[in-house]
Amino acid sequence: MKRILLSGVAYLAFASVASAACPAITVADMQGVAAGEFPQQYELAEFQKAAGCEMSYADNPAIGDLNGKIQGNPALPALADRLPEEPLVVVPYESIGKYGGTLDALSNATEAGTSDFLSTRHVNLVRYSDDLQTIVPNVAKGWKWNDDFTELTFYLRKGHKWSDGEPFTAEDIKFWYDNLEMDTHVFEKPKDYVLVGGERMQVEVIDPQTVVFKLPAPKPGLLAHFATHYGQAFQPKHFLGMFHPEIADNADEYAKSLGFENGYDAIKAYYGNSDWTDTATPMLNHPDIVAKLPKAVYPTLESHITIKETTEGRHFVANPYFFMVDTAGNQLPYINEQDEVFINDHEVRLLKLVNSEVDYKSQSLQLSDVPILLENQEKGAYQIQLKPKIAEHVFSFNVTSEDMEKRKVFGDVRFRKAMSLAINRDALNETAYFGQGTPRQYIGFSPTPSFVDPKWEKYAIEFDADGAKALLDEIGMKDTDGDGFRELPNGDKIVLNMQFATQGIAGQVVELVAQDWANIGVQTAVKEVTPDEYRSAQSSNQLDVGMWEKSQPLAIVLATNELFVPPFENYFAHRTGMLWAEWVDSKGEKGVEPPEYVKQMMEDINAFQSAEVGSAASNELGERLVKNMTENLLFIGTALTPDPIFARNAVKNFPEFKTASYEYYRTFPYRPQQWWLDE
Repeated sequence: MKRILLSGVAYLAFASVASAACPAITVADMQGVAAGEFPQQYELAEFQKAAGCEMSYADNPAIGDLNGKIQGNPALPALADRLPEEPLVVVPYESIGKYGGTLDALSNATEAGTSDFLSTRHVNLVRYSDDLQTIVPNVAKGWKWNDDFTELTFYLRKGHKWSDGEPFTAEDIKFWYDNLEMDTHVFEKPKDYVLVGGERMQVEVIDPQTVVFKLPAPKPGLLAHFATHYGQAFQPKHFLGMFHPEIADNADEYAKSLGFENGYDAIKAYYGNSDWTDTATPMLNHPDIVAKLPKAVYPTLESHITIKETTEGRHFVANPYFFMVDTAGNQLPYINEQDEVFINDHEVRLLKLVNSEVDYKSQSLQLSDVPILLENQEKGAYQIQLKPKIAEHVFSFNVTSEDMEKRKVFGDVRFRKAMSLAINRDALNETAYFGQGTPRQYIGFSPTPSFVDPKWEKYAIEFDADGAKALLDEIGMKDTDGDGFRELPNGDKIVLNMQFATQGIAGQVVELVAQDWANIGVQTAVKEVTPDEYRSAQSSNQLDVGMWEKSQPLAIVLATNELFVPPFENYFAHRTGMLWAEWVDSKGEKGVEPPEYVKQMMEDINAFQSAEVGSAASNELGERLVKNMTENLLFIGTALTPDPIFARNAVKNFPEFKTASYEYYRTFPYRPQQWWLDE
């Protein structure tokens, strides 16, 4: 059966709708207007038909001044000329907002603890609604799958513009894919999420508002990828293309005239070598360079654009060409500016929250922070939502350690099983998680899909110190010098260096697990480091123990194979087996060959992503992925727990979240463009 979802195409043209003013409906008060095809939003013609009205637009009074802060932007035309012909009509949660104010945010450092703030201005082709089940239009107004999920067509909004007023078209999607993601001068190798079974897609432009992704094999999860991922499936060809040798004949000469080595050097300076949007503004640290450039940052489709960045933080202003309006015709966002401060010290971050110096925060907050946050909630005039997570705190051992004796031990599944059995998860839950957690083994999926045998959630999670000791004895790890701690089988002393960052795991959790391991005779040394230090050590194969949150829902696993292919996630997340990854990337020429069960997972995840969801073949592949991941304990789970979400009471239209999760890209489902500040 053909899968078609194209929003708004069946509705009447503007001339056929009534001339009445549109009702300023909200989710709380729909005023009798029927809901649209998708939750909490309409296409313009759809809304006008449902409400029997013709929309007129209202401008942010400060938008001209805000535009003046964006380097390289021309003077603004009228709002009707800035909006698409078909803007997305957003239904606010509680109230039509008021323009103004600055959203104050708090992150750890550049590229550290920033994703919750990044998500407040994020857009992509589609997104998940706040039910976390329904994919809805966003930048694209609709989409269509062919019968076998090998062609995905997106339909764009006519008249949509970049933040500098230039047209946004299907060419910008093709440019993103062909000239950035698939260009080895920009990315040394393509990310798995822009491939299908390791093979590239073809992006075909039909017309300025129609683009088709042609896949080498079925991949129905591709749509969910665009709905959840930080990597945006479009980039401004009109700007970055000026520096691309395949787009512009004089790209290198033009780049050199601005002080870059060549065109690719300029692209990397603006875009970075990552589609992680933290890397969009590195040049703002160099005002002498920026002053010579046509733009300080490349244009965006997001609700706000960066105008200032230092090592201490960043500042943003509203995008004057943003494509969303509320039901009263007010262009979004309501909030004029955003300010982000970098603080790496967790205790200082907590103090700023308690003092109500921050408007919203979720990332890097842990369950252990809840008591002090709740204690000061009334005085600080903020709210705390305690919501379930999707990921859990997970430990791993460096199975490709540079120390060959450690590698032998860490690579022995008996050692990993012993270390899982040694964790007293019930005590950990009561002490570190205040009894709010559910002990669970890491299985690669969260929530647990229906095809998974429940036994895997409980695999090797029982507290069995004697069993753990017996396994260590079996592999030859014994206390040979009488100091109370075991040595490696060859007699060498071993101390597990447990470096952790509070962005990824609570210090109390690390301390308790370290003590459990010490209790069975494995000596540990715990040290807190910054997220950057942790990631650097992890990427350079220097960690003994990995510690971070980990897990993804089925919808994301269907789109991104990283959890089942070495090193089992990306730079910003929890990885192990770095030399296995090197072997995979080099096609066996470098690194260390992974064991057969890892090769099986690599094969199975590609087949799983192409299989029909819910079919016998899909379920069999999924069950085997879980079995191989869980039985081999590459990652050792602890418990699924809730985490706090902080919002100041002055932030209006702030809803109840379903989860405290990165996996659906934090605030993205909750439409932060309709937040406003009441002060």
